[in-house]
Amino acid sequence: MFGSLSSQENIILEEKKLEHYSQDSTQELKLLYNSLIKKADTLGAIITLQEIALTYSHLGSHKDSYDNLWLALLLADASNNDDRKALIYRDIGRHYSYYKRKEKALQFLNQSLSLRKKLVALKKLDKEELANAYLAFVATFRELKDLKSAKKYLDSSAIYLKKSPNHRDKAFYSFENGVILNSQGKYKESLKEFTTSSKWFDEKVPGYKVLINTYIGDCYKNLKEYSKSESYYLNAIETSNKYKAHKNYTPLIYERLSALYLIIGEKDKAFKSLKMAKDLDALYFDSRSKNNRPLLEIQDEFLEEKKRQIIALKEQRINQLEQEEKVDFLERMLLLGFIVFLVLFSAFFINSIRSKHKAEKEILRKKRELELQKNLEIIELKNKELAASVIKLIEKDAFIEQLKNKLSKGDGEINRSEAKQILNSISVNSLENWNEFETKFVSINKKFYTKLNKKFPNLTHNDQRLCALVKLNFSSKEIAKLLNMSNESVHTTRSRLRKKLNLSRDVNLKQFIASI
Repeated sequence: MFGSLSSQENIILEEKKLEHYSQDSTQELKLLYNSLIKKADTLGAIITLQEIALTYSHLGSHKDSYDNLWLALLLADASNNDDRKALIYRDIGRHYSYYKRKEKALQFLNQSLSLRKKLVALKKLDKEELANAYLAFVATFRELKDLKSAKKYLDSSAIYLKKSPNHRDKAFYSFENGVILNSQGKYKESLKEFTTSSKWFDEKVPGYKVLINTYIGDCYKNLKEYSKSESYYLNAIETSNKYKAHKNYTPLIYERLSALYLIIGEKDKAFKSLKMAKDLDALYFDSRSKNNRPLLEIQDEFLEEKKRQIIALKEQRINQLEQEEKVDFLERMLLLGFIVFLVLFSAFFINSIRSKHKAEKEILRKKRELELQKNLEIIELKNKELAASVIKLIEKDAFIEQLKNKLSKGDGEINRSEAKQILNSISVNSLENWNEFETKFVSINKKFYTKLNKKFPNLTHNDQRLCALVKLNFSSKEIAKLLNMSNESVHTTRSRLRKKLNLSRDVNLKQFIASI
């Protein structure tokens, strides 16, 4: 299966596909790679470099993965191995998609597809192998959130999978189809596809259950089965930790958990999950930010230039030493010398710049966190002041109500005409007080009103007023006094509001409004 690898080396590579991904496994693979280079086994060395790249990818070290893929490509180029080049082009294209570089990703994926079609035409490759090339496009468009394009390539892969004996590609197809069905609102059909794909992954690639369990969690969240959704998200994180697989995907899982906890009113858990997502995002994805993308572009240009230099030098040396017995040995040594120089220089150059950008990003992140905390404290303080002023307004209105009752009876020296004038003035002042309260509340909680109107545009002015009082934690008794209503009327009004907000009985109205 692996060219001229020894049986022991063959066993090592096969075991790596089922072991946990770790730094130790990369060291073992590097030793194997050095051994294969000494034996001049180019094919074995290329395959080992691809396995090293895969291991680094699962650990979230995309730069190291990327470097090893380029090294593998240089060796495949030198040995004219089109089959391996096609696979490496595919993997490089997938890495560009991790960095959200769509054009570059599609460029390499198309190169891989074209090369595979060429091999199929030459009868050097079974046409069923094209399914894998199309599935690479599906995964890329899924990550780029372009599910319409993903569906198109998924349909193309289905054509070649009909007669394919490849259970791996069929399992990936079921998973990707499940993702698309979920996006279309076909949640039960989606769950069925995920169950189908899980059977193969449980046995062959259990680490991939990180993604499967995450999307199953999405389905159950859409079905409003929140406890199941939480269970699958947590299982996805546990699987990632257990197999050291897809570590770079865990920030997205924590973001999903945070959103779920907000829905069910678990604010503390939501905050902790969001913080974990931010910390992991900083750990794994610094090189994906817009500020750091130019670093990758510099590396691309550097690698391409070195590749051209190596090819030119190779042709020159071959012409000069065509009649000499040492030509193959010298060519290999020159190639490896350039590769070692390239890797060392690239690592030093990129790491130094990334360290600088990482420090700057950390400073900006802390500054944003402080500003956000300060804004939240200011809003909370203003809302407390506003609540206090409303309580005073309630007391004032109670006193005015007593005065109105006395004046209405017409007792004392004030005649009835003057009493009516005073009553009208009091009513106007009460309305003005309420309007002033609403103006202050809106100015303090602009985002709340904006989100409320966007989610529920059919709410009346009175409904919005009740939402504001509930957000300020006023009891039904206090709301009744403020709105001059009976307690029973307030309960009725709250019930009507719950219906307009489409809230089930098990959802707390205060927690729901507080989450907006």
